[in-house]
Amino acid sequence: QVQLSESGGGLVQPGGSLTLSCVASGNISVVVLMGWYRQAPGKKREMVATSGARTHYADSVKDRFTISRDDAKKTVTLQMNNMKAEDTAVYYCYVDLWTKGAARSTDHWGQGTQVTVSS
Repeated sequence: QVQLSESGGGLVQPGGSLTLSCVASGNISVVVLMGWYRQAPGKKREMVATSGARTHYADSVKDRFTISRDDAKKTVTLQMNNMKAEDTAVYYCYVDLWTKGAARSTDHWGQGTQVTVSS
């Protein structure tokens, strides 16, 4: 059993900053990749940033968002700066990991946290 616990969502003004955190817990052997996705109303879920062998960012958040992970704590953080109204969405933590004794890695999603950018 694997659980992802997200925190840090909320309301922020345009140009402001917000930090999201996600902690993975449970029967975890190895974390392959950790990241964040988001889904705005009426839109498909999209990748925001991922941290695996390499780090990837959506073009829309480059130079504004920073992803970091702590494998010892099984935590991934998304620092969001200079936020814009179009960043408003539900943000989901995503982790690809191996559980102990598993034959392959599995995908896991957090419950989502609302981020609203508005004056």
